[in-house]
Amino acid sequence: KPATLRRATGVHRAPGGMSNTCLSVASGVGTSCRVHRRKIARDTSWTRASLPTRNFSASPKIRGQTRLIKNAHARVPSGASPGFSPGGDMMRFSKHGPGFSPRMSVDDGPRAASLDNEADPEEVSLLEMTSEKRVPVSKEKIAVDWRATGLAFVFPAIGGLLFGWDIGVTSGALANLSSAVTSGTEWYDLDAIQTGAVVSASLAGALTASALAAVSLGDKLGSKRELQLAALLYFIGSCAQGAAPSLGLLVAGRFAYGLGIGFAMHAAPMYVSETAPSRVRGLLISVKEGFIVGGILLGYLGCFVINGEEGGWRPLLAASAPVAAALALGMSGLPDSPRWLAQKGAGEGEVRFALQKVRGKVAVGEQFESEISLIMTQSAGVKTGGIGDLFQKRNLKPLYVGLSVVLFQQITGQPSVLYYAEQVFEAAGYDSSQGAGVSVILGLFKLVMTGVAVKYVDTLGRRPLLLGGVSVMTLATFVLGACSSSLASGSGASIDQNTATASVVAVFMYVGAYQVSFGPIAWLLVGEIFPQRVRSAAVGAATLTNFGSNFLVSLYLPTIIEDFGRAGTYYLFSAMCVVALVSIYLTVVETKGKTLEEIEEQMTR
Repeated sequence: KPATLRRATGVHRAPGGMSNTCLSVASGVGTSCRVHRRKIARDTSWTRASLPTRNFSASPKIRGQTRLIKNAHARVPSGASPGFSPGGDMMRFSKHGPGFSPRMSVDDGPRAASLDNEADPEEVSLLEMTSEKRVPVSKEKIAVDWRATGLAFVFPAIGGLLFGWDIGVTSGALANLSSAVTSGTEWYDLDAIQTGAVVSASLAGALTASALAAVSLGDKLGSKRELQLAALLYFIGSCAQGAAPSLGLLVAGRFAYGLGIGFAMHAAPMYVSETAPSRVRGLLISVKEGFIVGGILLGYLGCFVINGEEGGWRPLLAASAPVAAALALGMSGLPDSPRWLAQKGAGEGEVRFALQKVRGKVAVGEQFESEISLIMTQSAGVKTGGIGDLFQKRNLKPLYVGLSVVLFQQITGQPSVLYYAEQVFEAAGYDSSQGAGVSVILGLFKLVMTGVAVKYVDTLGRRPLLLGGVSVMTLATFVLGACSSSLASGSGASIDQNTATASVVAVFMYVGAYQVSFGPIAWLLVGEIFPQRVRSAAVGAATLTNFGSNFLVSLYLPTIIEDFGRAGTYYLFSAMCVVALVSIYLTVVETKGKTLEEIEEQMTR
């Protein structure tokens, strides 16, 4: 055995006072033979084999004693061999000769001082073997102060609620206004152009505000002041609509309300994403989508309440004014976005105060300090980028992802499916009065499925929900295309009941899949994937893309149906869903649990 050790280590004679074991350790460690080092290490007192349990966590002090101590020679007893203490076959690390480490052979020279503090791979391995009580806290386990976080979320979300309210009340208010019995005006008899002006004025305002926010206004104001401006426009628009003495002022009021929609939809996802803890950011932005759906349902309820009332459209359109005032007051009590403050040159103290206010009592500890450091490092003093900067190479990937998801949100069939939902339900056996409640039925179902997205968006992640939801949308639109021909040609008893039932199921499949994928997650990605320097311009471009594509689809959908037929239109939407699937699979990255700074690094490298 001694001969074997000599051959393994290349040492043929042991110096006086040193055993073969000690010599083999010194020489084996001095070489780069990891296998041999681990074998010999089993005979020493400092290896894992000698530790009390497998879960023992070595302290820095223990490992630090294996490093060079500049004045160690002053404490080495006389007669001790350099780098070793006498006393048999066991290595001792309490005393080392000057310039020596137990991981050096006797023939190695002293280590450079700059290398003395390098991480020891074995130390890292030991530190990772912690007991259950010392497992590091992950991001997912960090506590959330829901009082502070909830306040920072709920007021921006009210901006989405007011958007949904406008969607829900428009048709009912228009029906009440254009009736000779209930209008209460002399200009109730609206032609097609006037009706179109009333309906589309708010969309025109949203497009205008989105463009202004994208160019420069959004970044100059910051998301907090932009939401306050949106609240003011909501208030002015709702009051102007309710008190409008003429058609022109009604259209002007709806345009002002639309400006509020555009600014709110630009600022709300930015404010929530920049202030929310990474652990619940997806949940909160998904709940914001629930606020929009809730606003639509409240609008439907309001239409039911004023049905048949003379002049009922006035209080219906003005009812959002108090909510707009609450939005303005609520935002006045919240700080500016910490990341926006840092970008505008605010000091670390101001940034810290803003982040502490929106995070509450849990805004302490190493994780919080790390986030402050990241914000100051990546955002402080960074010059704001405009529309032109979006096309720089490092910004092209997040730009494509953000614009593509909001575009696919509009061109994968949502308007067509909802437009014909009532006919599908009636074909399945519902009478006219029941068919009139289809919008409410689907609205409630959308709210439930939004809850599903809220539950799983921060556990399953963004990609799985998007890919799974769009896959179901692809199947649903294909089934609707296959069933639509027989539904269009049949009438009454001649309609095949199985086909009609399959169409109803397909509608629910589509609506549910949309609400767990494109509905909330498109806006979630828009709020978190863009670099801080161009976030305002990029979110503005995405908002503009969303409203613009919505307008174009609504404008050209009747023409598409006329040219391709209802079945062909559904097949076209199914094909667009396939394109969306491929795009998502290739370009959308998972962002759950990551800070905005980590996402920025991932998207721009």
